[in-house]
Amino acid sequence: MATTTTATTTKLWGGGKSPFNVEYGKLMMWYFLMSDAFTFGAFLISYGTIRFSTNGWPDPNEVFKSFPFAPEGMNAPLVFVSIMTFILIISSVTMVLAVHAGHNMDKKGVVKNLVWTIIGGLAFLGCQAWEWNHLHHEGAWWGSNPFLNADGTASSTNFTNYFFTITGFHGFHVFSGVIINIVMLIMTLMDKFEQRGHYLMIEKAGLYWHFVDLVWVFVFTCFYLV
Repeated sequence: MATTTTATTTKLWGGGKSPFNVEYGKLMMWYFLMSDAFTFGAFLISYGTIRFSTNGWPDPNEVFKSFPFAPEGMNAPLVFVSIMTFILIISSVTMVLAVHAGHNMDKKGVVKNLVWTIIGGLAFLGCQAWEWNHLHHEGAWWGSNPFLNADGTASSTNFTNYFFTITGFHGFHVFSGVIINIVMLIMTLMDKFEQRGHYLMIEKAGLYWHFVDLVWVFVFTCFYLV
């Protein structure tokens, strides 16, 4: 008795629903953050290549030792940038709380925590503006480096060129994140998300903000600690 075997083809995805079970906008945000990570990665790899192929480099404890309103002659190595980092980390916490409030459809919680996140972002940008202005008054800028190497020899402009380029690029991302959060705040106050029945846009903005905070950890390590 002959038997016949019939091959069946299983259709894995017929369209209409994401195979990743992720909302389209959130998936696109992840793609954007991935491409942005490659850009930051290229900057930092380039910096590291130059940094460790150079015999001399300025000592961060000597370059970043100033503090606003500090008495004349007072040295506070890395204290100011540590405060900047703390502010950005706290703003990431308030962003998490805003997203959590959105999941619970808590409009007041979203508004309160978005306001704190925006304040944190503006405070960080204000600190960075002070730091840039202070370094500029000391003679540091693109193409100009007044700081000596740690061994007392003359330093090249590689340090300042990379510092202002990479921290400026990151600062632009923080500024963009603040603008995005302000837009999210306005939309929340206008009940746009209540009408939609979800706060998914807050979660997407949160992904961007956390990415900016994470990148700062690498920038902080490369320029201020190494």
